[in-house]
Amino acid sequence: MKKILKLNHGLHGTFEIPGDKSISHRSIMLAGLGDTPVEITNFLRGADCLSTISCMRAVGVKIEEFEDKILVTGNGLKGLKEPENILDAGNSGTTVRLLLGLFAPQKFLATFTGDDSLRKRPMGRVIKPLTQMGATIVGRNGNKNLPITVLSPFGKIRGINYEMPVASAQVKSAIILAGLYADEPTEIVEPYPSRNHTEKMLKSFGVKIETSGKVVKVYPPERIFAPEKIVVPGDISSAAYHIVLASILPDSEITIKNVGINETRTGILDVMKKSGAKIEILNERESGGELSADLKIVSSKLHGTEYGGEIIPRLIDEIPALAVAAAFAEGDTIIRDVGELRVKETDRLDAIVREFNKISPGSFEATEDSLIIHGGREKFFAGCKTYADHRMAMSAAIFGAAAEGVEIDDEDCIKISYPNFFDSF
Repeated sequence: MKKILKLNHGLHGTFEIPGDKSISHRSIMLAGLGDTPVEITNFLRGADCLSTISCMRAVGVKIEEFEDKILVTGNGLKGLKEPENILDAGNSGTTVRLLLGLFAPQKFLATFTGDDSLRKRPMGRVIKPLTQMGATIVGRNGNKNLPITVLSPFGKIRGINYEMPVASAQVKSAIILAGLYADEPTEIVEPYPSRNHTEKMLKSFGVKIETSGKVVKVYPPERIFAPEKIVVPGDISSAAYHIVLASILPDSEITIKNVGINETRTGILDVMKKSGAKIEILNERESGGELSADLKIVSSKLHGTEYGGEIIPRLIDEIPALAVAAAFAEGDTIIRDVGELRVKETDRLDAIVREFNKISPGSFEATEDSLIIHGGREKFFAGCKTYADHRMAMSAAIFGAAAEGVEIDDEDCIKISYPNFFDSF
């Protein structure tokens, strides 16, 4: 149990947030495909990214952890080795889905499992295209759920042209990683552009990747040329809670330094500005193909808005925090095309309605793939369940802090992505 009291003052100060979770995962995986040491700084040492470290160590990648950096030394593109034990991905969907793609072409057997939540999450959307490429993958519940075993393919992995039914960076990345070992280029067509961290990082590793609108084409390389250093920018998904809280708490002015502003991740900034938030992007810079900047947020009066469609992949993880912002806005907010939230760590649409209505009764309702928030209603102190979902826990915490307080049942799940979240408070 963790009790968060009502904040009776605005937020002020300048601070940094943990490294980007998506980029941290990929830095370990891709550095492990090189054959020279790679120094990774500002790595997110959350539980999910530590699961990726554990799995990559198990296939022969040397990973040394120091206080201020991670040092990764691989055995080359074709140097991964068969793990001796079952691979535990913990709660990390990114770990298992991306590594399914990376391990599908390998000449060994690997079995993945995870915690109770991850074993319920759908894996069929990744397995389908990988199977079309020639991978052999078997799992529970008709190849849909963990535990899942990847077998040595019977032949070569084939380059394919795959039209994705849903925009998903994890599925796209799995196909791209398998495509590194294919017999010809692999082309992926998305309904909307999703996060492109894998493409950007692979380009910095010397891999030929072509992107044009919704189409990504990867050419299998002979070798990976790993850079000497990777600097991970701050995670905009972690910044989201501070962005929202500073926007809705009167008399607030904060600056968050070194936040990643990759164009596929800045949907939260666009929506918050559309709602009336005062956000400035300062000191924009680039490292390793990724843009970062300092964000200045000043409290403001928000108003309801409506959004959906192609912006959703750019802010899907920030919906619980955006729902909190909408509860303090004037008027109604309608968020469409968010059915993907039903297959996250928990059914986030159901959890938002069930738990946030305890703080602000009657403010939240959902359809199968939409969320409606009625802003400006009365708010109370309440106890909220997190469903072991880190994003629900942090969103409930800022909701309570801006309302009348809240008590959450599980603070430990926050360690998955933001270990020092409460210190930042």
